[in-house]
Amino acid sequence: MGIKRGFFKWDIKEIAKALKIRETDVRLYFTDGRRISFVLERRLAYEILNGQLAPSEGAGYDLIDAKGGKWEVRSISKGGIYFSPSYMVGSGRSFNKKGFLKKLKEIKGYIISDIESFPEVPFWVIPVEQVIQWWEKGKLGKTTKISRQTALNLIGAILNDS
Repeated sequence: MGIKRGFFKWDIKEIAKALKIRETDVRLYFTDGRRISFVLERRLAYEILNGQLAPSEGAGYDLIDAKGGKWEVRSISKGGIYFSPSYMVGSGRSFNKKGFLKKLKEIKGYIISDIESFPEVPFWVIPVEQVIQWWEKGKLGKTTKISRQTALNLIGAILNDS
């Protein structure tokens, strides 16, 4: 089960100049998953999937590919990554296995990016079958939140097998 990969590259100096802020502030802004996701989702939808954004922020997915498949976009940050639905993540929220497994039945996969590598941000298009395999083998822990290093190791293992 192979995965597709690619990367986006930005010019920090040009962004800083356009926004009239320091380069260090550009890096800080674009390594925050809440902020860079706006840009990443649009680039991934239009350039990689030839598709579109989900019809609303409340949809159970982020992108729709050219064939109507639904995709979830996630970022690997310094704090790691999670695969559970967004409504299960945050203060006062908790993981629900049934809801997670339901989500997996509704999407084609995840597009994962390593935002800590900004301004060169690698991404991987990972089919849902791979995520199911990771879950079944216990590689996503009990709540699907894993560390940055674990995520990169899982992706690296797939790339090495290809």
